[in-house]
Amino acid sequence: MQNLSRSLKVGVMLVAAVIAAVVLWRTLFGGQSRSDGYSVYALFDDATGLVVRSRVVTAGIAVGEIERIRLENGHARIDIRVQGGVALFRNATVAKRSVSILGEYVLVVTPGTANETQLHAGDRIRNVSEGTNTDAIMNNVAAITADIRRVTERLSNAIGNETGQREIADTIRNVSELTAAINHTVQQNSEVVSHTLQSIDRITSQGGPEVQATLVNLHDATDRLAQILGRGQSQDQNSVSEMQTAIRNVASATRELRETLEHANAISGAVDRGEGNLGRLVRDETLIDEVQGTAEALNDVVGPISRLQTIVGLRSEYGFISNTLRSTVELRLQPREDKYYLLEFVDDPRGATHTVSTVTDTTDPTLTAHVRSTQRITTDAFRFSLMFARRLGPATFRFGIKESSGGLGLDLHLFDNRLEVRTDVFAFGENTYPRLRVAAAVNILQRAWLVGGVDDVFNGDRFDYFLGAQLRFNDEDIKSILPFSGGLIGGSR
Repeated sequence: MQNLSRSLKVGVMLVAAVIAAVVLWRTLFGGQSRSDGYSVYALFDDATGLVVRSRVVTAGIAVGEIERIRLENGHARIDIRVQGGVALFRNATVAKRSVSILGEYVLVVTPGTANETQLHAGDRIRNVSEGTNTDAIMNNVAAITADIRRVTERLSNAIGNETGQREIADTIRNVSELTAAINHTVQQNSEVVSHTLQSIDRITSQGGPEVQATLVNLHDATDRLAQILGRGQSQDQNSVSEMQTAIRNVASATRELRETLEHANAISGAVDRGEGNLGRLVRDETLIDEVQGTAEALNDVVGPISRLQTIVGLRSEYGFISNTLRSTVELRLQPREDKYYLLEFVDDPRGATHTVSTVTDTTDPTLTAHVRSTQRITTDAFRFSLMFARRLGPATFRFGIKESSGGLGLDLHLFDNRLEVRTDVFAFGENTYPRLRVAAAVNILQRAWLVGGVDDVFNGDRFDYFLGAQLRFNDEDIKSILPFSGGLIGGSR
């Protein structure tokens, strides 16, 4: 009896296992019947990860399965059975998507839009998206890794040495100092803002009585205006009556003005007829021509002066080798854009150098009859320059007296006249070679220039280099006194 019970249990378990296997098979591999739905296909270049009976989903919902996979003309043909209730159209798309890291793939189908032709059994889905395979991902990862390696190598080269570490430390220190400065500024501004708010509060609190006083004054002013207009006054004291009297006085003054205009009209008629001195002056053609000629001559004299530009320059230069300061005051009289006259006064610590030759007659038999000695004397004196300048394109040529000796000059104007290169050659005969001075001037502000260069290039014992600044501006007041300068000079003589 016990063996029969054991056999019955085994039989029941076997039947249950068979039933479970059938249910599982129908669930996993049964799918929909071939009569339920229709088949379409798509061509893939790579069908890796796809197997027969893999799911076909739309919006995450299973709408079919892969019915068959085969090779067709070098492509993988995937036959898809779609449920009958799902309609696909001509612009439908199918894409291979990974659903796990183990390499399991499904097909994702988008039905398309209803305004296109509907697909039927045996039609092809032409819009295929195969995604990225593992090899492409690994290649991208390898390329990214190589880029990261190059970045880390450059970063190591930049900051891995002592110089890079020192620069980073300097940067951190600068940031710390900047933060401290900002904190200090904020604290100072907070005090200022607090003081300002306190001032505003004090003004508003103390301004109430003042506003009240202003309203009282306004009330008094309106009351006085009413009194002026005659409120509460008799007819004799009424301001309206006084205003009427003033109007009658204005009418009387108007009649007198009319009489005056009639008299002026009579005088102008006499002038027009040539009567009196003024009439003869107006009617005499010869006198008019003489006056007109005088006016034209005066215009010829004053016209160029009105167009003349008087540019003043104040320049100081420090010589590094000689440890001296050289100061120059220059005045440019510029009647035209391409021509000017230059007048300079120079305080040069080198002074003015003169050569003195002395001839001595002697009867000493041990010496020659004539003894000639030459002596160079340098005196602390101002030097002056008077040169004529003419500009041709970017170059300006100068000629005349340069620092109390004959000299030449050439100026180059570059970068829209914001950079000037000045070259001067002068002082012929003072030293072995003439004095060559080259300077560059950069316009850093509207009227300010930064000047630097070398001086006395050819004479090695007097060579020097310098740096300085110049202020240059157009002074209209000097132009206004030029017409009288001739009379002042003549009077001084």
